[in-house]
Parts: sequence; C-alpha cells; structure tokens
Amino acid sequence: MSTTPAQIACDIRSLELADLGRKRIDWANQSMKVLQGIRKEFIKNQPLKGIRISACLHVTAETANLGICLRDGGAEVALCASNPLSTQDDVAACLVRDYGIPVFAIKGEDNDTYYSHLTAALDHKPHITMDDGADLVTCVLTKRTDVAEGILGGTEETTTGVIRLRAMAKEGVLRYPIIAVNDALTKHLFDNRYGTGQSTVDGVVRATNVLLAGSKFVVAGYGWCGRGLASRARGLGAEVIVTEVDPTRALEAVMDGYRVMSMHEAARIGDVFVTVTGDKNVLAREHFEAMKDGAIIANSGHFNVEIDIPTLEKMASSKRTTRPFVEEYSMRDGRKINLLGEGRLINLASAEGHPAAVMDMSFADQALSVEYLVKNHKDLQKKVYPVPEDLDKRVARLKLESMGIKIDRLTPEQEEYLASWSEGT
Repeated sequence: MSTTPAQIACDIRSLELADLGRKRIDWANQSMKVLQGIRKEFIKNQPLKGIRISACLHVTAETANLGICLRDGGAEVALCASNPLSTQDDVAACLVRDYGIPVFAIKGEDNDTYYSHLTAALDHKPHITMDDGADLVTCVLTKRTDVAEGILGGTEETTTGVIRLRAMAKEGVLRYPIIAVNDALTKHLFDNRYGTGQSTVDGVVRATNVLLAGSKFVVAGYGWCGRGLASRARGLGAEVIVTEVDPTRALEAVMDGYRVMSMHEAARIGDVFVTVTGDKNVLAREHFEAMKDGAIIANSGHFNVEIDIPTLEKMASSKRTTRPFVEEYSMRDGRKINLLGEGRLINLASAEGHPAAVMDMSFADQALSVEYLVKNHKDLQKKVYPVPEDLDKRVARLKLESMGIKIDRLTPEQEEYLASWSEGT
C-alpha cells in the first residue's frame, strides 16, 4: 500500500497517469446526463453526509463518475476493483489525486493482490457496500466479520452477484439488506443487453482483429447479455449460433432467427465462442476436443470459470502469447485454440467496458439505491430487495428527458379504466 502527498491510502499503478485519467473521466461524464442531475441534487441536499461506502466495482471512467457523485453527496468512498483485468490505471490515479478517493486497484493484479485490495477497501469500515459480483460481501461474511455490524446495507451490480447473494439469504447467512441493482429494468434491459452486446464484440475484435462477417459466432447463454451479444454479432455479418439449457430461452432464440443447438454440436463448427451464462465449465474438455484449428474462445460473464481453463492447460502441449490478451494453446494433435483475456470479462480485459451512455442508467440506479438504503435501512430485513419501482421509473424518465424525448401520460379517464373491472364489451 502507498499514500499520496495528501496521505490518502491507495494502491495504484502510478499517480503520473492522472492527467490522462481526468480526460477520460470528463469524456464519460458528457454522456452521463442522468447521473449529472443526481449529482447536482446530492451536492445541494447532502443525503449521504457521514456515510462511509466501500465499493468493489470495475474501476473505469464511468465508475469514477459514480464515485464522484457519491462523494459530492457527502459520502466517504473507498474503491477497489471487482476484476483483476478491468481497472483503467489512469482513472484510478485521477480519483486519488484529484478527488481524494482512496483506490486499491491495478490492472493485471494477481489473485493475492486482488483480495488484499478488498480487505483494504473494508478497512474503511463501511456503512454501505457496493458490489459487482458479491466478492466484497463474501469477504465480510468470511474474513472480515469485524466490519459487519456497522453495515447498514449494500447494492449489487451484476447477475452473478445477485445469484450468490440470494443463495446467502436462502441459507440465512446474509448479514444486511442488499438492493439488486442488476434487476432494475433500467439496468438489465439496457446495460446487460446493449452494453454487454457492444462492448463484448469490441473486446473480441480489439484483441484479435478477426473479421466477424461470415464467421460462425457461438453465444453460450441467451439471457439479456446473450441477447445483446447475438444481436450485435449478427449486425456485423456473423452467422450466430445460440446454446442454452433453458427451453423457453432456447425457443425465444429460435424465433429471433438464430440457430440453436447443443454446445457439443456447436463446438465442431464454431469459429468464435463467447460464454455469458454465469455458470462454470460451459466450455469443457469435450468441446475443446471437438473445436476447429484456430477457434477463438472468450468469456463475458463475471467470473473466469465459464471456460474450464485448468483442463485446457492440461490438454495443451504448449502455449504462447501471440497478441496482447490472446493466448494460443497448442493441442497435441496440432490444432490451436486461442483463449482471450485469461477467460476474464473480455469487454473489460481488452476493451473499455460498457459505453458511458448506458452506464448512466445503471449508476443512477446505484446512487439512488444508496440514498434509499440510508433512509430506509431500519425497515429492511437481511435479504435481497429489488430497486423500488418508483426509482427505476424515475431513472427512465430522466434518461428520456436527457435525450430530448417526450412521451404521453394517461388521462384521468384512462387511469380509472385501467383500475376498474366493470366496463367491458
């Protein structure tokens, strides 16, 4: 750990990168009009005064603007990375130097450093935790139980984290209420679909410079992230194949015009494979054995367990790095399989994550959910809650207003009709 001249505890690449980070943060802020409006309200009303927040999120320019908004609302914020490869080092430097926010994140940090950074963020003794994957909450429940009593509540950003937190709540081990920001309509319908869709394709192309037009592009999982990814890949001319375990989602993919088959079948014909399921070993030995020479495999789910990398390592006779974020595994039969970004989130490993315009809504949900927790934590149980509907709709309205779009409102007569049962044919 190191400290800045102002004695702000941090562990970052270098403060010398801060000027570039400032430009990146300012650029993202231009596309985050909803969060800008919330920040102005927070500056005026100071709803988070005296509140300490420990946030485990992707350290990007968009996250920086959320952190600044929370700080300007009166909070003391400490930030660590939710993935070893997702940090923008220049952004981290700027947050420390220019905004006085302690940051513990270095792009490419090893596993031990990653968890030491979580611990450093929890040394902040938070009242609120903000998570992207639930590693911070897990740390509170296992290694840092000493801080649990002071926590009023938390938020969770992504599908994988919500799944883990609901499992905690079911087992009765969750220590405080969590708001599932991921499940807000203004988050998963937009961030997961349009954000993940665009940024994942961006990450694959940046890492490989592969031509997607005419390729067979396999999408594992047809949730909102999978829907967005399939749409964007098709838009670039790829022949998209979807694999699923859920019959309803598989049927939806068929009716959306995609080929649907088992991964066993897809493995033989695919050129590019991307997993977005939230589960483990989606690509495994039987699939590696069947893949073409030169197959590209990547993951855009939260954790790097969707591809069975340990088995791939054992199957390979050798491996080498051919491009940044591309590891070529040579199979014993002469075939080569290319793994992108160590199997971690490729949209953040080799690209820049979701565009700011879509993160604007997700982080507006985060900011308003933190305010809600501060006001209402005494009335909440130790379980996972949805974002209140009025907050979700408020974010949608603000987003439309920022885009200069007006919509209709129900008349009193229409409201009465929708609320009654007596008027029929």
